[in-house]
Amino acid sequence: MPELFKNVFNPTFVEQLIGRIKSCFADFDELSFKAMVFDKDWEERELKQRMRHITVCLRHALPDNLSTAYKIIHQIAIDFGDEMDIAQMVFPDFVEHYGLDHPESLDLLEHLTRYSSSEFAVRPFIIRDQKTVMNLMYQWACSDNYHVRRCASEGTRPRLPWAMALPALKEDPKPILPILEQLKDDPELYVRRSVANNLNDIAKDNPNFVIAFAKAWFGHSKNTDWVIKHGCRTLLKQGHPKVLSLFGYSPPEHLSVTKLQHNESVVIGDALDFSFEIISDSDQPLGKLRLEFAIDFMKSNGRQSRKVFHIWEGIVNESQKMVVKAFSFKPITTRKYYLGEHGLAIIINGVEMAHSSFTLCS
Repeated sequence: MPELFKNVFNPTFVEQLIGRIKSCFADFDELSFKAMVFDKDWEERELKQRMRHITVCLRHALPDNLSTAYKIIHQIAIDFGDEMDIAQMVFPDFVEHYGLDHPESLDLLEHLTRYSSSEFAVRPFIIRDQKTVMNLMYQWACSDNYHVRRCASEGTRPRLPWAMALPALKEDPKPILPILEQLKDDPELYVRRSVANNLNDIAKDNPNFVIAFAKAWFGHSKNTDWVIKHGCRTLLKQGHPKVLSLFGYSPPEHLSVTKLQHNESVVIGDALDFSFEIISDSDQPLGKLRLEFAIDFMKSNGRQSRKVFHIWEGIVNESQKMVVKAFSFKPITTRKYYLGEHGLAIIINGVEMAHSSFTLCS
């Protein structure tokens, strides 16, 4: 059985934390701190609950003066690097929880993000004073440290997973634009991926903003083209005509899908095997294709909900192409399957070209 994610916060981490604090704060009460951390509810706490619990215990154990506590955290954070970066996020969490009104907090978050990430912790500061903090995020985007640059993008994502949303930026993402433009061609893939994810977040509420950005910057460089395409992935899955056209995908008016074959029924744990043929009605090459399939999943309320999956994309110089694919119904933690009729759709360049149904059974 794989190790539970929450166990990054474990006795080894706590002992290392104690050792580092004692090296720069001689009055640290080790026994009291350990007793607070490993209380009767410790084993039941999940990942974020353990992190916040350690944050609260640290506040009790460190000096009452927050500036003094910050100096200790500033010193010890450097010793918790890449191997324990998730556990090290307890330090930004400390700043988020206790430092919203403290003038040194954002400077400390900029330091801490070099060793893990302050992407979650910076968000309450944005909500409280968006103009000031977004100006600071642009300064971070110009940093010579790629962790800081990445945090400027990741921390301003309107829909960052597992984090509080940024409602004002969901409604109007224009304040994020200078950051995206600064980082769109960043030399680090780590940073560019965050820019793409930020664009994809924005596309869910403001697709025209992302389309305008894509049109303005597509062709600027290989790196930027990758960012734009990855940032438009939701719009591509939705079959947005302007986005498909930008990437050279024409309406498949000269194409047909034939010979769609698949299992009539699938047992949970097995796979749906399917195949189909694409042909050109005019015997001309198929051209540039983006192939996807969609599953209309049965939900608990008896209705279906569609999820689109990528198959392949590229240029086909022949007038026909056979495609063979499978989708596994093996249980996973991120999706629950319900028995009953499901749909299968074949999508080419954003257009549904064929549809059928099958039954999921136990």
